[in-house]
Amino acid sequence: MRLTGYGLFCISLLNWAIIAVSIDPPSQDVWYRQPDDIDRYAKGEVIRSRQVPPQLESFLSLPVNVSVKTITQYLFRTTDNLGNAVASAATLIEPFNADSSKLLGYQTFYDSASVDCSPSYTIRAKNEVGDFGIPKLNVSLDIAFMASALNLGWYVLTTDYEGLDAQYTVGLQSGHAVLDSVRAVLKEGSEVGLSENLQYALWGYSGGALACSWAAELQPAYAPELDFAGVALGGLTPNVSSVLDTIHSGIYASLAYRGVYGMAKAYPNLTDWMDDNLLPSKSDEYYEIAGSCNGKTTSQDLYSFFKNEAESFQEAVPRSVFSWSGQMGVHGTPGAPLFIYKAVGDEISPVADTDYLVNMYCRKGIDIEYHRNLVGNHETEGILGSVGALEWLRERLNGTAAQTGCHKKDVVLASIDKGTVPILGETLFSILQASIGGML
Repeated sequence: MRLTGYGLFCISLLNWAIIAVSIDPPSQDVWYRQPDDIDRYAKGEVIRSRQVPPQLESFLSLPVNVSVKTITQYLFRTTDNLGNAVASAATLIEPFNADSSKLLGYQTFYDSASVDCSPSYTIRAKNEVGDFGIPKLNVSLDIAFMASALNLGWYVLTTDYEGLDAQYTVGLQSGHAVLDSVRAVLKEGSEVGLSENLQYALWGYSGGALACSWAAELQPAYAPELDFAGVALGGLTPNVSSVLDTIHSGIYASLAYRGVYGMAKAYPNLTDWMDDNLLPSKSDEYYEIAGSCNGKTTSQDLYSFFKNEAESFQEAVPRSVFSWSGQMGVHGTPGAPLFIYKAVGDEISPVADTDYLVNMYCRKGIDIEYHRNLVGNHETEGILGSVGALEWLRERLNGTAAQTGCHKKDVVLASIDKGTVPILGETLFSILQASIGGML
């Protein structure tokens, strides 16, 4: 019997309805509960751990080729932006035929002020099902990138760097959590086969790069014993205030809602300011958008929800908070070599902000390779720039020293060819082709 497209679709729905068994989100899962005596734990100390089924959720059910042997999750102690001891979670993924000497700390761009959007939950198969068993859109969008690293035989560690309170855009919280998750895995990793002679690196794009960049800046003072082989940063957002001015309305506006709410969770004075300035008639709508995952979007102007619109954000409280916890280059100087990639046409964070940060780092003597892509925008650069990032990370994890000094160059699409398939994997390469209209 020959099945029509409609028939195949119906079978797909039936299969989802049969096999989909949802798992509890973090807000309902007692495993995530922070202990009352959290202060007695050292930074990076594991509070509890568990193994979960070795299945990763694929984005919109795409058949991403992920080879996974085990998934281990850790609840560990870290430090929030105010210096308090808090808990956070991290997930360590072991591929089949793993190279025990290589670990990639890949930070996802989960961009949400809801703990139920955290990657320890969203990367897991059957993390949430909707009507008729069809997955909702809160699955991780980063699975394909992690798959590429796993297919190279690397262990992959991803962190709920916003913490259990989902403090999105809070740089200090994010950086501390990334560093403490690496500490936790270095202490516990031998149980899942990690070598004592381990090379490890960080990689993140957009919101994930925010966490990695803050980790790199904070590492020399907060975790001086850590020795990263390199840190790859794509689609950087060095200045939260600048991002807010860029995306407060339009297709990316929901990121602004979530970013302001996430920051307010971390600073009581900003919470009080929001209570005083948010229009009561729009409060419920604001928090519905602000507490959503990436699947929830709006184009409504964020400023229209506040009493004095844009002028509200020029007041002393938001200005001081955003400059302290939303500005890179303030709290430290990275010790690890950096690979930075950015689309000149980035419509979320102006390229000038990244240029400024790179120039600051260069003056401080950091080893940097900076690629400014003349093609594409924030979304396409996530794919296009991943080629150079993976190549650079592979060299670092293989023990090759990064080029010394500061090296900047403009790059174009022509630098990518089919020789990248072994690095990216066939699925991510196909997504790359689709994103640029089959030009490869």
